[in-house]
Amino acid sequence: MYNTERVVVYIDGFNLYFGMTSSFPDIKWLDVVLLAKNLLKLNQTLVSVKYFTSLVNHSPQKEKRQQTYLNALKTTDVKIIYGHYKSKPKSCKSCGHSWSDNEEKMTDVNIAVHMIADAIDDMFDCAILISGDSDLVPPITLIHSKFKNKRVTVIFPPNRHNNSVKNVAKGSFILGKQKLKQSQFPDQITLKSGFILQKPNEWK
Repeated sequence: MYNTERVVVYIDGFNLYFGMTSSFPDIKWLDVVLLAKNLLKLNQTLVSVKYFTSLVNHSPQKEKRQQTYLNALKTTDVKIIYGHYKSKPKSCKSCGHSWSDNEEKMTDVNIAVHMIADAIDDMFDCAILISGDSDLVPPITLIHSKFKNKRVTVIFPPNRHNNSVKNVAKGSFILGKQKLKQSQFPDQITLKSGFILQKPNEWK
């Protein structure tokens, strides 16, 4: 008989996406709730999955693919928390050319706030953080300091391993291709309305 450990999973959407696609460009149609379930141990039960992202706004084709993916996620029990993109001026020191680039904002703050609030509300015994962002070291450290009976485990997306995060986590490993492949949506998802979502052709 196992003592059940309550788990909340926090996913840094873009950190996971870019890490995942840098190694496995054909694996993008990811069911994050299924992934969370596939990561659990026998003595763990899934309480919630929170997915943190921002809406892209600089490419109609990317916007369309992202919206299709978010609609697929909304067929599951995931909670989606949005940050935003902010235009940031950049320039080339060599040629003097200037342009605007988009930078994702607020995701790390949103993750930190939710992790700490959930710890205060006693929502989990174990928090699983899927990210390699070193900005998340402070909330991990705080949770371990203030809540001795709780722990944060970090799962690094491919190519996102970070020693500063690893050193404050109570357990960590790198997400492998097998778990990602096991956690894909079907190519077609039928919504309650009857509309059929298709996996983007560029992702096949």
